[in-house]
Amino acid sequence: MDIQVVERDEIKVVGISWNGTYSELGIIPNLFEKMMERMEEVSYQTKEPFLIAPFHSRETEVTYYVTKPVEKIDEIPEGMVGFTIPRKNYVFTVHKGSHEDIEKTYQKLSVWMAEYGYERDYSALSLEIFKEENKLTNAIGDLHYEIYLPVKAYKG
Repeated sequence: MDIQVVERDEIKVVGISWNGTYSELGIIPNLFEKMMERMEEVSYQTKEPFLIAPFHSRETEVTYYVTKPVEKIDEIPEGMVGFTIPRKNYVFTVHKGSHEDIEKTYQKLSVWMAEYGYERDYSALSLEIFKEENKLTNAIGDLHYEIYLPVKAYKG
């Protein structure tokens, strides 16, 4: 698994949100279906062929968004949210595998960060990016997506 530190520019997004406990994470695939059904409601979509799933993980719960990048946040459809993700440094990797292996990928990222002296920024959003080219394999449970965990300081 290739892990590196990258900087991502600011990005504006519009999409749906969900908040719940870790035991309820099984609902997340349904959020993607719901977002796909409402995609045409999102104005000013960029041409990037992907969805961004920003999330906040806390001790007892998670806030998870399924969003589409937009050029500007002018019109937010009812029941959706719009916000800007600021420019940030992240520890980055790609998850390839099953739903059951996701936790292992996150554990490997945490170990790598500790080993190389990076501190996770829990006040910032983590990101999962799902590209259109992997849509079919992701739909059948053979997941392939990018993971970005925010870090407090860049140590190049």
